[in-house]
Amino acid sequence: MWMEFKEIIRQRIIHHSNDTVSSGKLEQIRCGSCIDWEDMAIKEDVENVVQENIREPLMRGSREGSGRGCSKEDHGMVYLSTFVAVCGSYEFGCCLGYSSPTQSAITEDLNLSTSEYSLFGSILTFGAMIGAITIGPITDFVGRKGALRMSCAFCVVGWLAIYFAEGAWVLDIGRLATGYGMGAFSYVVPIFISEIAPKNLRGRLTALTQLMIVSGISVSFIVGLVVSWRALALIGLIPCAVTLFGLFFIPESPRWLANTGRHEDFEVVLQKLRGKEVDVSYEAAEIQDYIATLNSLPRSKLLDLFQRRYLPSVMTAVFLMVFQELGGINGVCFYVSNIFEQAGFSSTVGTIIYAILQVVVTGIGASIMDKAGRKPLILTSASGLLLGCVVTTIAFFLTAQELALTVAPVLAVTGILIFIGAFSIGMGAVPWTIMSEIFPINIKGQAGSLATLVNWFGAWLCSYTFNFLMSWSTYGTFILYAAINALAIVFVIFFVPETKGKTLEEIQAAISKEGSEET
Repeated sequence: MWMEFKEIIRQRIIHHSNDTVSSGKLEQIRCGSCIDWEDMAIKEDVENVVQENIREPLMRGSREGSGRGCSKEDHGMVYLSTFVAVCGSYEFGCCLGYSSPTQSAITEDLNLSTSEYSLFGSILTFGAMIGAITIGPITDFVGRKGALRMSCAFCVVGWLAIYFAEGAWVLDIGRLATGYGMGAFSYVVPIFISEIAPKNLRGRLTALTQLMIVSGISVSFIVGLVVSWRALALIGLIPCAVTLFGLFFIPESPRWLANTGRHEDFEVVLQKLRGKEVDVSYEAAEIQDYIATLNSLPRSKLLDLFQRRYLPSVMTAVFLMVFQELGGINGVCFYVSNIFEQAGFSSTVGTIIYAILQVVVTGIGASIMDKAGRKPLILTSASGLLLGCVVTTIAFFLTAQELALTVAPVLAVTGILIFIGAFSIGMGAVPWTIMSEIFPINIKGQAGSLATLVNWFGAWLCSYTFNFLMSWSTYGTFILYAAINALAIVFVIFFVPETKGKTLEEIQAAISKEGSEET
């Protein structure tokens, strides 16, 4: 009897939503039925039917093509908005690269001990973790532009505290504040860009975040060699100033506006982003229909991220962040000079080559992402990381065994450069791009915060353990990293979806459908 009753409910829902399901119709179904919505089995069946009805138009739209409106799109506002946002990523790089060139000067001027300066360097990561935990819900509440302003404000306060610091306490407060801003930027910048960019540009524009990060690191390292540490702190204010000024001239995310019920503003902003002559009616309807359906479901909580309809996207993002960080990148980045020295190669020459290569290859990866696709790029990257680890392992093994001592330094440099080049072309940017694309907007804040927190915890864990691992075994360390990168290849092959050339709604509908079919 109970199974028959459930079937009646399903038939009523399907009858009321032959082509699409609006939130109004869903509300009528809810009010017209006398079922007990607290029965979780019935509730999940109903939600699955609702989601299937919204997925079908989206998937059908993907097959038919969404090129409604034949006028050529004007991407000027998209490019301007992206430039303003990625200034936040450049600021991220400035924060990350500040401690390396200033260590000796700060230690001498403020009479800091090694442990005090180590705290100054590492507290940045803890600030970033706090930023990652809190910025998702804040971004959903105040909007993407509001979150960018807030991130800038923390960085401004932090840089000023560092500039005026006369002791370790104020210095650490400033570093913690810049860390918070950095962690917030790492989430909100790719999310904002992915929500404003058309699908044919979204990959390369989102990948600009990684290019600007490595540019900020490299410039801070070079400029820090010729200016004082206080002057370098003031220079760190410049990207914040550009971002804050630019935010007055760019629109808010149209998807956030639609999600908060500001439908008139949503249509105006979407038109501004696509160009005056472009027909945006199809894209606008697609976004609004999808958001209406998501909003008709119960408000998500943190534990809801692990429900079967969200689990594929959450696990994809989390594991990509795990592999990105635990594959060894932060250990190599933070201690590259020591690695070259231990291998018997000039640390100065190696570091300069490393910095130049990182920027160039990241730029190449960003430019080809929308042509090559996310999955091929990250597979190529992970394979290169594995190769770099193997070559470096051989170099350190030869050094440890005192064999081929003239060849070992060359192999070490080659392995590290392969490693950083491979990371820069895919593993550095693609996980952030995919994270910004695969979460439905109703869980994007919480899910994005979780993924970003995992990323920063992984960054801390890798950088903290690297010296201990190298003391244990130089070649053993890179064998471990090789194994992790091999697992990353397997994970990407079997679990990471290709998102190239699809709207955000099509991507999320496809992932949700796969999750339902698997269960």
